[in-house]
Amino acid sequence: MFDYIFSLFSNDMGIDLGTANTLVYVKGQGIVLKEPSVVAINRDTREPVAFGLEAKRMLGKTPANIYAVRPLRNGVIADFDVTQEMIKYFIRKVHNRRSLLHPRVVIGIPSGITEVERRAVKEAAEQAGARPPVYLIEEPKAAAIGAGMPISEPTGNMIVDIGGGTTEVAVISLGGMVVSKSLDVAGDEMDEAVMQYFRRKYNLLIGETTAEDVKIKIGSAFPQVDEQSLEVKGRDQVSGLPKTISITSEEVRQALSEPLKLIVDVVKATLEETPAELSADLVDRGIVLAGGGSLLRGIPELLSRETELPVTRAAEPLTCVVMGCGRYMEELDNIKRSRGRPSY
Repeated sequence: MFDYIFSLFSNDMGIDLGTANTLVYVKGQGIVLKEPSVVAINRDTREPVAFGLEAKRMLGKTPANIYAVRPLRNGVIADFDVTQEMIKYFIRKVHNRRSLLHPRVVIGIPSGITEVERRAVKEAAEQAGARPPVYLIEEPKAAAIGAGMPISEPTGNMIVDIGGGTTEVAVISLGGMVVSKSLDVAGDEMDEAVMQYFRRKYNLLIGETTAEDVKIKIGSAFPQVDEQSLEVKGRDQVSGLPKTISITSEEVRQALSEPLKLIVDVVKATLEETPAELSADLVDRGIVLAGGGSLLRGIPELLSRETELPVTRAAEPLTCVVMGCGRYMEELDNIKRSRGRPSY
């Protein structure tokens, strides 16, 4: 009862604490924040000097006394103190200062993290200002809810959430995950593969931001009708001087082939462990893609060819997890009052 009364006055939040981006959903307002999960830190004082978008602009461009970091790696906390400061900044940025109550928070987490890592996420959020208890929900389940999939029905629903640090694959039925797998290969590894390709083939050093830009602009997982090319600037490994080269989308596809193969393999492995009755449902329902990594051109076609199942991309793949966290958070009071299943 007290939780319900508190919820009327505090800005309860759903948070997608991603390796690449953090999104925040506030009850009654929708998605109010979407910023990179990056923090710029003063090397001398160890104090944060910038968060989010402002900090990301500093990646690879900071003076000697400042460095920009991503405190989350592969969907889990790599630097507890910095993560806590980042969560605190985001909560304070969106929380209604007129309210003296701490917000309730639901956070999406990878399905494969350990109990120690779960406690680290909860503790970081609580110390950042969230009201205990902090609720956690597995990202595949949150993504499926956010994508509008009927996961409470007794039928098979398959979600593939390709984020920045992890790829989450799950088959969900009756509100629970029947089979799930987590892979530490996603958008960041695709960027790294592009960087390695440039270094190996052209002796050209490029940064993470440039590699991501190449992937977004001309990258693809499947041959496209409109193959493109792009001029890329970097530093020559031999001469040490700035250099510009032209690269084609076919070359980028070749660079991305290894991480994409690993993603295809984990999807197949999940299908192999899926019970026969649920597999039969997937023949008609197919696979739904979510997450920023799913925006890569041709991924639906590649997975469809490899699995022989229909593959579709969620309407808003970038926001599926945070929308699912938000819906789960809004259902908490109903769950407590009815002691039943959430009405997804």
